[in-house]
Amino acid sequence: MRHILVTGGAGFIGSNLIRVLLQNNFRVTAIDNFDEFYPLAQKDLNILPFRNHPYFTLLHGDIRNTADLQKAGDVEVIVHLAAKAGVRPSIKDPVLYQDVNVGGTQNLLEFAKERDIKQFVFASSSSVYGVNPNVPWHEDEKLLPISPYASTKLSAEMLGHVYSHLYGIRFLALRFFTVYGPGQRPDLAIHKFFHHIIKGKAIPVYGDGSTSRDYTFVGDTVKGILAAINYEASDFEILNLGNSNTVTLTELIRAIEQTCGKDAIINRLPEQPGDVPRTYADIGKAQKLLNYRPSTSLREGLNQFYEWFKASSDAIQ
Repeated sequence: MRHILVTGGAGFIGSNLIRVLLQNNFRVTAIDNFDEFYPLAQKDLNILPFRNHPYFTLLHGDIRNTADLQKAGDVEVIVHLAAKAGVRPSIKDPVLYQDVNVGGTQNLLEFAKERDIKQFVFASSSSVYGVNPNVPWHEDEKLLPISPYASTKLSAEMLGHVYSHLYGIRFLALRFFTVYGPGQRPDLAIHKFFHHIIKGKAIPVYGDGSTSRDYTFVGDTVKGILAAINYEASDFEILNLGNSNTVTLTELIRAIEQTCGKDAIINRLPEQPGDVPRTYADIGKAQKLLNYRPSTSLREGLNQFYEWFKASSDAIQ
């Protein structure tokens, strides 16, 4: 039974991943500092289904603290999902983002080096591409990040390359593209829009609605992470995990309105610093190396999110 350390395990993607890992007979230790970036009730709800599972251990700790990591025991794979999240908040506190996202990643790599852990899967971000009109984005594109958050993700990727080269740690950086689905953080657009529309509140729309994103259902992202856990063909790779389809903000709002049967009230606001106009993944490399095949349509994914939202909203709002 392989032992996986999942950082940020009580979060959105982490909890979805852990559920599938346990279903596939992995032993899982999760570490999470329960950052108050969003209500802790949601993190508690995320891990409730497997909190008492015999092969699951939860550590309340910080990835910057080596003593907290040592409590994980004998680990064979690290899946590093923990981070200070969000483009706009990173502009307000770039030093903290650097400390957690870069310093925390380096501390984990040191832990992997000392424990001789040879498989390290890292959650990077499509934000590293910045403003680049050459879509869909391939992993070899020139990178010009425009937010502190994006720059920390790129820095962490390069740290992974250093440790892979020097110490033989297989490092796979997975660039996620706007992941959504059950358990999604309440500060992210799809969760926020459902909440506001159902409550009859205006939704904040930055710009004219023409910005577009490559929305990727969390179940498809988890399949990509699982494939990366088992990947052995090379020692360092950067791979896009997107849906290879771009949807405008206006189209997204229309789809959410249709899903919940209510019209949105729009609060039109100026475009925000650090936001990019479009994200769009070329997933050819992930298809080739990981057999990554996203299969969840936006409509199906929104329906799954809405069912989770209705069942969970009393506990998390």
